[in-house]
Amino acid sequence: MNLINNTAAMNQRNNISVRKISLLRTALIAGITPCFPAISWGQTNNPPIPSASQAVPEQAANLAEVVVTAETMSDSVIQGPFLPDVVGTSIFKGKKTSVIDFDAMPQIQNDNYRQAFSKTPGLLTSELSNSSLLSLSYRGIGDPHESQNMMVLKNGIPFVLDPLGYSTVYFAPPFESVDRLEFVSGGAALLYGSQPSGALNYITHVPDRSTPFKATTQHIVGSENLYSTFSTLEGGNDKFGYLLNLDHRSGDSFRRRNSDFELYGAELSLFYDINDRQKLTASFERYDSDHGEPGGRSEATYASDPNGNLLNHDRVRLDRLFGSIGYEVGDDHAKWITKAWASDVVRYSKRQTGQGFGTVTGNQLDINQHTYYTLGLDSRARIDYQLGENESTFTAGVTAMNINAPIFLERTAANDLTSDRGDTLRNKSERDSVYAAFFAENLFRLGRFTFTPSVRLEYNEQSIDEQVNVNRPLDLLDQVRNEVVPLGGIGATFDTGKDTEIYANVSSSYKPPTYADAFPLGGNETFSENLEAGHLVNSEIGYRGRPTSWSMFDASLFHINYKNRFGRVQDTTTGNFNFQNVGESVNQGFSFTSEIDFYDYFRGESELSIIWYSAYQYLDAEFTEGPVKGNTPQYAPEHMLRTGLIVQRDGKWKVAGMFTHLSDHSAIDTNNANWAIPSYTVLDITAEAQIWSGQFAGVNSTLWALCGINNALDEEYFSRVRANGIDPANDRNYYIGMRAEF
Repeated sequence: MNLINNTAAMNQRNNISVRKISLLRTALIAGITPCFPAISWGQTNNPPIPSASQAVPEQAANLAEVVVTAETMSDSVIQGPFLPDVVGTSIFKGKKTSVIDFDAMPQIQNDNYRQAFSKTPGLLTSELSNSSLLSLSYRGIGDPHESQNMMVLKNGIPFVLDPLGYSTVYFAPPFESVDRLEFVSGGAALLYGSQPSGALNYITHVPDRSTPFKATTQHIVGSENLYSTFSTLEGGNDKFGYLLNLDHRSGDSFRRRNSDFELYGAELSLFYDINDRQKLTASFERYDSDHGEPGGRSEATYASDPNGNLLNHDRVRLDRLFGSIGYEVGDDHAKWITKAWASDVVRYSKRQTGQGFGTVTGNQLDINQHTYYTLGLDSRARIDYQLGENESTFTAGVTAMNINAPIFLERTAANDLTSDRGDTLRNKSERDSVYAAFFAENLFRLGRFTFTPSVRLEYNEQSIDEQVNVNRPLDLLDQVRNEVVPLGGIGATFDTGKDTEIYANVSSSYKPPTYADAFPLGGNETFSENLEAGHLVNSEIGYRGRPTSWSMFDASLFHINYKNRFGRVQDTTTGNFNFQNVGESVNQGFSFTSEIDFYDYFRGESELSIIWYSAYQYLDAEFTEGPVKGNTPQYAPEHMLRTGLIVQRDGKWKVAGMFTHLSDHSAIDTNNANWAIPSYTVLDITAEAQIWSGQFAGVNSTLWALCGINNALDEEYFSRVRANGIDPANDRNYYIGMRAEF
């Protein structure tokens, strides 16, 4: 296994196993202090990172961290909880980061993001009736719908439909294929692009090259006719490796009608080592999904029948083709990584006209289809160099994308609610997006201090050419919008000893208007003609570390100033919602996460661990300027607490109990009462266990059992409200299944 030592201090601890270093990541929640040893303020030097043949100096000035850069599905090294100083060609030192390692918990089923973010404060999941799209936000920065304010990537490549023109997420890698999630908040826009809510990067498994052939197959059944299967074929040798994933999920969901879903996915990844310094990678993906949309509930219908449905024919479908190729050359001190990709994505929907808040009056369907043809390139270089007595790191790179995105809207005839195509064409447009960015960062090490100044220059061009628009047939749009936006920031750390550090970061990002902002399609939504890009400055200071083998903590204060925010404002006369700049907000608060392994603390390191984790965020968010001044931004709960217990025996079994609590908040910036989301508390219980290991047809094999109870307390709640009403969350539900490994 290829391990990268993040600091020289790690090499001093060769008598400590990787598991012990990464198993326990936190001190107890606030008020418990034994996990915080005395801070050492004495001066030490931060020596250059030695080569493999050099002896390791006695001094150490950084947090000891290990990250497995390439982990197979069968590996179970628990990584994190913070990203190391430098990974590949990216600098993370001084940034607020989190590593969500799926090996640290029982396998998550049906891509349950509430469970995935159980140890990560601030990340909010707006839960849908089914998994038709990803709906995430962070620290109250924008509507979580379709994760439009977050940069979402897979192995460093964005997979949103259009990162700026239509930054929506209708596809995400299945969790079974993912080793870990890497989340970067402060400074994320300087690494990956403009989106203000940070960047979520899915790091997927690589093939096991120790054998020419290896296979797994998993089958899960559960409530509401859930059936999920995930199978793999992998293998290779010293030069070549391959990994094939096959994914299928289907079910009826819990809503009474039209909430069914079915998806198919396949991915082939290829790896070839030209020599010790050069590597080639390639991937090919196909994904198809079809989801029903049961519609929202009014306050009255939710109270009387929360799981009922409003709509019987609304659907959303996605057809995705994707391919990428990558080239890497270099060593641990100089590296160049280039990735190129192409994708063809069709997003299709049909929705009944006349939708209101929990009501529908139309007798026709609007058939809407977007197509996105994307070509992209990301090329980054890194070099370590000597500056005085310390080693510094410089990185720079470019990202470019060209996206052609035609769109059309058709409408069926009166009383036709079943057709897949319409009788009349209402809108047709050609849309194009050109994006280019250059960035540079430098990590300066000065004894116990580090400083990382960063700059990024972005160019964004969007054009719309309308051929048909029945709402304004004589005033068709033929417009080009472009802008050049400079971004900057600086991160800093101070090593306080005992594998702890103080970190701080100030960075900027922006949110440009999207195609949807200029091309309204919603039946009861309008858009401002002079919408301006949003601008955000994020400031954070924190204290984090792993002072013992059985504990970890990360506590920080943050302040976010967001100008020209986007939001919906309801017209009290017409009832329509206008998407517009809603002024300036200040989002500030306190974030804390911790872990402690009680068994390790009392009995010492062993195969057994009893881990208590907590993740808490206090958020004070308020509009300070604009038409909704004094209101609280949407999806900005004051309190967010996640806590639980994970008990496991290495390689044998895992059991987890996970609590999630969110306080009252609003789903709209105007804070209208019918958009209020009451507080809720949800308990999930999941488990997996090896039930057999031995020879099958002469091959070493294992058999695992998986089971779980989601929402075990049967909490009646909802975490999502849209213009068509309240979207209920699932009540108590179950799953059980088996995984075979050959």
